[in-house]
Amino acid sequence: MKLLDYDLGKRTLVVGILNVTPDSFSDGGKINNLDKALKHAKKMADEGADIIDIGGESTRPGAKKITAEEEIKRVLPVFKKIVKEVNVPISIDTYKSEVAKKCLENGASMINDITGLRGDEKLADVVKEYNVPICIMHMKGMPSDMQKDPYYEDVIKEIKDFLKKQSNYAIKKRIKKENIIVDPGIGFGKRTGSGIEDNCTILANIREFKKLGYPVLIGASRKTFIGNISNEKNLSKYDRLEGSIAAAVISSLNGADIVRVHDVKETMHALDVLNCMKKSI
Repeated sequence: MKLLDYDLGKRTLVVGILNVTPDSFSDGGKINNLDKALKHAKKMADEGADIIDIGGESTRPGAKKITAEEEIKRVLPVFKKIVKEVNVPISIDTYKSEVAKKCLENGASMINDITGLRGDEKLADVVKEYNVPICIMHMKGMPSDMQKDPYYEDVIKEIKDFLKKQSNYAIKKRIKKENIIVDPGIGFGKRTGSGIEDNCTILANIREFKKLGYPVLIGASRKTFIGNISNEKNLSKYDRLEGSIAAAVISSLNGADIVRVHDVKETMHALDVLNCMKKSI
């Protein structure tokens, strides 16, 4: 997989989320065997997903870490099956070098690292060795503590400075510039529900992150802030479709190159209209 092969800027790419975890915030435990995982992956590919991102460790607020061995046990059988039967690139959502290497050996095309190359110092070497794209994301702390009173003086500047620092680190580790994607980390250590909505501020300022010179990925799908800003006080994570689609469209309008979503078909329908409009500009 080469990012240069995609028509970035003219069409927003869609990454479909496939969690094979018992405890993810949105769909933990729902895709709990190989057949269900394969069926869901095929469904997302048929609906138009450009990439499928497989995760084996929950990154919801308060989630506890698991070992690399346990993560490999969860994701590797899924990877081996899906790579053979689904004709789209497959990404692995991990920050562990051991997990990344195993998945790359078995057909993974991309790494999605929520720690922004902070979680495992060996991961950059693996990415360089296999010459694959890596998404570098901003997060305050780790999932276990990221929502414990996060604070910013200037949320956009601080996220941008972090992404610049970590992308420069990646280049120093000889990861090719054209393989770097940046993600401001919607919902990861961001203030929400207390009169300050950092996630909305991020969506409004995506072009600031574009100035770094890398494709920008936004993952707002079903995040807590959508429920918090809705008039539906008891809006569950499964009822955030409309807000998730709105966030994807806003992200695309504001310059995002890639959106990471749970609901591929519905998001694709909305983005089809937007992408058609972009061709006429």
